Amino acid sequence: MPATSPAHPERRRRRTNRFLALAAGVVTVGALAAAALPGAATAGEDQRTGGHWPGRYQDVQLLSFNDLHGNLEPPAGSSGRVTEKQPDGTTKTIDAGGVEYLATHLRQARKGEKYSITAAGGDMVGASPLISGLFHDEPTIEALNKLDLDVTSVGNHEFDEGAKELGRLQNGGCHPKDGCYTDEEFEGADFPYLAANVLDEKTKKPILKPYWLWKKNGVKVGFIGVTLEGTPDIVSAEGVKGLSFKDEVETINKYAKELQRKGVKSIVALIHEGGFPASTSYNYDCDSPGAGDGISGPIVDIAKNVTPQVDALVTGHTHNAYVCSIADPAGKPRMVTSAASFGRLYTDTTLTYDRKTGDIARTAVKSANRVVTRDVPKAPDMTELIGKWNTLAAPIGNRPIGWISGDIGNSGTESPLGDLIADAQLAHGRQLDPETDLALMNPGGIRAPLTYAAKAGEGDGVVTYAEGFTVQPFANTVNLQDFTGAQLIQALKEQVSGPNAAAPKILQVSAGLTYTLDLTKSGADRVVTDSIKLNGSAIDPAATYRVATNSFLAGGGDGFPTLGQGTNDVVGADDLTALEQYLTANSSAANPIAPPKADRITVVN
Repeated sequence: MPATSPAHPERRRRRTNRFLALAAGVVTVGALAAAALPGAATAGEDQRTGGHWPGRYQDVQLLSFNDLHGNLEPPAGSSGRVTEKQPDGTTKTIDAGGVEYLATHLRQARKGEKYSITAAGGDMVGASPLISGLFHDEPTIEALNKLDLDVTSVGNHEFDEGAKELGRLQNGGCHPKDGCYTDEEFEGADFPYLAANVLDEKTKKPILKPYWLWKKNGVKVGFIGVTLEGTPDIVSAEGVKGLSFKDEVETINKYAKELQRKGVKSIVALIHEGGFPASTSYNYDCDSPGAGDGISGPIVDIAKNVTPQVDALVTGHTHNAYVCSIADPAGKPRMVTSAASFGRLYTDTTLTYDRKTGDIARTAVKSANRVVTRDVPKAPDMTELIGKWNTLAAPIGNRPIGWISGDIGNSGTESPLGDLIADAQLAHGRQLDPETDLALMNPGGIRAPLTYAAKAGEGDGVVTYAEGFTVQPFANTVNLQDFTGAQLIQALKEQVSGPNAAAPKILQVSAGLTYTLDLTKSGADRVVTDSIKLNGSAIDPAATYRVATNSFLAGGGDGFPTLGQGTNDVVGADDLTALEQYLTANSSAANPIAPPKADRITVVN
């Protein structure tokens, strides 16, 4: 894939004309400081003459979101809600998300604003529901084009199907295996994907553009896009074959210097890496304990080391919502934002551009997360798009595959749905080899809950293929491997040590495997070795255990290198087929599956 040459220059020209006429609304919450700027109140007018000549200061609206993951329709269950803190300290949940509503909110926000940019922080596609994933996420790219997205960074999920497929999403063309889905050839993204720190191992150059420049009436803002350096650890080996992923800070600083040399002093970094705010409420005051104290995680170190030449950081990956100020290397506060995931929020930031210096006046930056509520009119063009793709998906997606008696959630250290999926993989493993002892499932591979209420016309409690696909969209195979008991214990300890020490990844376990997770301890000690039992018996370090995992874990993914060291591999069907077979065999309309109790892991806080 060329690093810079666009495949559709005619569309790029149309896009340039479009963003020159963008209009957007202003957010006035979350300012870094309350300092007033001369002329800022009437930016765009000459205060001395009253004419409409550019003043010194020009407010530029930056609308941003991240981690959409192809959620064109409103997400189900907790994935489609946000938590809002109330003035009295209580919280309430609000239904949110769906591109029909996201489009309306963004378009309303742009009204009356002549300077507006819409940017994203990666993972626009990948791990998508059936309506998008079945068609290799072409529907999501079409929706983002209609949303007038200007630019996005790549995320780790943009590499789920490899660099060539990412290039096709950027440049267009029919899928090399599945062909065209409609009478018209897929045109690709109208917006640039930025991949500054993703290099072709042979050429040592970025596989896509490293940065992009927005210009209007003398105002220039540069955007640098990176994904997390650890992408190879959380994507299948095939997806990142031939690629190298470089340090986020070094890459951003390198291209910030390049933009500065080209006369661009206003710079925004789009970073697909994130943090963990102290509260799950989207409107939490991240700076209330003091600048930067309200958030932890990888983005904090990144923000503290990215050059002061960068004026704001739009982030993602952790699916959390925050608007925080974190000090840059010069000690000055800088806005760092994330809009949760699945299109439930968007961030509205005001960047005040100083025409005299060409830079952003940091003390005037204001930002807030806004809820994509479902009480606004649906955008008709998005309704039409969803209808088109749902019609194509319906013959496959509407097929019932099981029945449940209540919501089966995917949240928590151990989730009911995690237990169900692990049991399904154990059952599939025993079809392949009756000696299979247990199954382990990575929590990040469970993308949504199963909800009891009918989503369409299938009836309450019915699980359709589309709903199953939304839960497990990766098409990983179920693999069997032999491990010693010592390796199994080590794998469980890797949940809370090594790459997973700061942000534990707790594997979901099949029936019969039990242990205690003591969160009062640190590192690997948080998994209490003596408590690990299979069917009531302690794990024997010298014995051999037959373990079912998905192919991602079997390759050592998600920071579990020990799971990549198994022997006597057997590859079964894909994980969705395993889930479908389990639901079909163990449920009926008269006897639905009840939500598992999620009591296999004892958590000590």
